[in-house]
Formats: sequence, C-alpha cells, structure tokens
Amino acid sequence: MSGFEIRTGLGWDTHRLAPGRPLILGGVRIPCDFGAQGHSDADVLAHAITDALLGALALGDIGMHFPDTDPRWSGADSLLFLRHAAALAAGRGYRIANIDANVILERPKLKDFRTAIRESLAAALSIDPDRVSVKFKTAEKVGPVGEGLSAEAQAVATLVRDAAERLA
Repeated sequence: MSGFEIRTGLGWDTHRLAPGRPLILGGVRIPCDFGAQGHSDADVLAHAITDALLGALALGDIGMHFPDTDPRWSGADSLLFLRHAAALAAGRGYRIANIDANVILERPKLKDFRTAIRESLAAALSIDPDRVSVKFKTAEKVGPVGEGLSAEAQAVATLVRDAAERLA
C-alpha cells in the first residue's frame, strides 16, 4: 500500500486583556503595558495552535488535557501545552506539515516580532520555521478585540502520516 493520510485541525482562543499582565504570543514576550488574563500564561496563539493539533488528532481540546481547574497549570508556559500536542502527533506517526495562524489584536503592532514568534513556535514543535505562518490582524475597532478588551488567535494545523505508519 502506498500513499499518505492528511489530517487538518482548527483552533481558536480568546483572552481578556488587563493592565500589568505580560503579553506572550507564541512563547515570545511582547513589550506592552497590558497582557492577556488566564490560568496559564494566557498565550492565545500557543493555545489556538495546540487546539488545532489536538483537533487534527481527534483528541479533544486544550481544556481536556490541561484543565484550568488544576493548580498545576496556574501560570504555566503555554509552549508546554504545544509540545504535548506535538508529541501526541509524533507518537501516532504524524508529522506536522504546516501551521497557519492569525493573531487578532488591536495593538501593539506585532510585525517586528513575526520572526521571533515563528522561530519560537517552530522550536517548540520541532519543525522548520518555514512550516509556521503567523499573520497579524486588527479587528478594525469592532467588537471586544477592536475595543482593546481582548485578544484572539486562530490556527490551522495540517498533519501527515505515511501509509507505512498506518500499518505499523
């Protein structure tokens, strides 16, 4: 038998913004006077990608693996969640073909952090940075994101497994 299996997962996350909190995106701390609130470090980008990977594997969502009711995850580095999802994929014979993500945040401008974020995510996922796309959008002053009250991230993950891995 020849060929391969492709799976795609979709992830989304949102967090309220608050003064005095760190703003962490894709494992990179962004200089800012506010940040995201959450049980962990509230990295909306890492959370969305984690959910995309878990979705592609049909293994639920981030809350099933790392419940916010568990004190072990209080203040946790969200790249830990991302590495966990990547390890689950690898353990099932999948490799990450591509990650495509959007961060929706009114401010600050994030373009100067794109390379650092892509490299941080790629390192956590053990893939080349050219397999990680991160785009930055505003909400054009519409809704909670546009009003500066929250941040969102969306992600799509594509996983590939060779036919030989399916048979093993």
